[in-house]
Amino acid sequence: MTTQFVLTCLVFMCLVLGGVAWDTRNEDYSRNEDGARNEDYSRNAWGARNKDGERNAWGASNAWDAIKNVWGARNSNVPRKNYYQSTHCPNVEQLIRDITWSKVAKDATLGAKLLRIHYHDCFVRGCDASILLDKVGSDDSEKEARPNLSLGGFDVIDDIKREVEAKCPGIVSCADILALVARDAVSYPFKTLMWEVETGRKDGFVSLASDVNGNLPSPFSDFATLKQIFANKGLNVDDLVALSGAHTIGVAHCGAFSRRLFNFTGKGDMDPSLNATYAKDLKDFCPNPANPNTTVEMDPMSSTSFDSNYFNILINQNKGLFQSDAALLNDKDSVIVIKKLQEDKTFFPQFAKSMQKMGAIELLTGNAGEIRKNCRVKN
Repeated sequence: MTTQFVLTCLVFMCLVLGGVAWDTRNEDYSRNEDGARNEDYSRNAWGARNKDGERNAWGASNAWDAIKNVWGARNSNVPRKNYYQSTHCPNVEQLIRDITWSKVAKDATLGAKLLRIHYHDCFVRGCDASILLDKVGSDDSEKEARPNLSLGGFDVIDDIKREVEAKCPGIVSCADILALVARDAVSYPFKTLMWEVETGRKDGFVSLASDVNGNLPSPFSDFATLKQIFANKGLNVDDLVALSGAHTIGVAHCGAFSRRLFNFTGKGDMDPSLNATYAKDLKDFCPNPANPNTTVEMDPMSSTSFDSNYFNILINQNKGLFQSDAALLNDKDSVIVIKKLQEDKTFFPQFAKSMQKMGAIELLTGNAGEIRKNCRVKN
């Protein structure tokens, strides 16, 4: 009797342990539609092996654990690495990268433009490509909101979507294209990918200009407002400062900062926190009233070079162009981060981590959205 009981227990333990081992193995060796094993050690475009927690070209670990916490448990409808490998469009990320790099090679200003579209999309209704929808009827879409009137690069997204649909109809969302294109445009000068992009997003059905104010950070915001807007999206001070570093590329219209030059407190004065010599140069470019078509570099003499120079001129020279840039100096925790990000080797990995987190804001997956055929209109 005792012997039989012991044998029964041993068999039961073997079954349990075997089941655990099988479950663990399935986490690492899932199979795609063709029956091939998909290992955690996937290969990137250059054949190098990537593993969760991998280190990129700058030695930083990718933030997959943080992204998993945002997206929750994995299933076939949830964004993940190599999402399209299990579809009929396994090479789509390479296609999107090739097109993006060919366009940025001809126009260096596209890096800032494409990054900005993704940024403006994610902060309003999440990363659902609602920024791409055109106006329908009497309600203005997000494009018509004042902060978005200066956005550019929509034609590039149209071109990429057209080529993707020709090869993989109905598979790749506009939201994923935005996320990939933003990464690829910034990565082009380095000829390597600065961060991994999880894919599998769906496109939204709604785009309203009225949703923009209060969700999209403003160049006129103070630190408390910025911190709250970012916190509402699940982003912290590290993310706020790092993503502000995107101002190292691109240009701005005079109206976004002219108040700092001519009427900061409503008394015809200048913002005393702004570098006086820099302010004089800005006034020469943007007299009052300024030509609405005039633009200036957000990072003087470095507007097409993605680097950490933004943080150096901000903290050491008081040359942050926007009021929101200067506001970062008004918080001790923010200043600590700024000092830490003054070198490329620290800025790049933190920017990568923050971009991954931003790219996970309020996602639509499964049946919550659609795959648009044309990014400008719902199906």
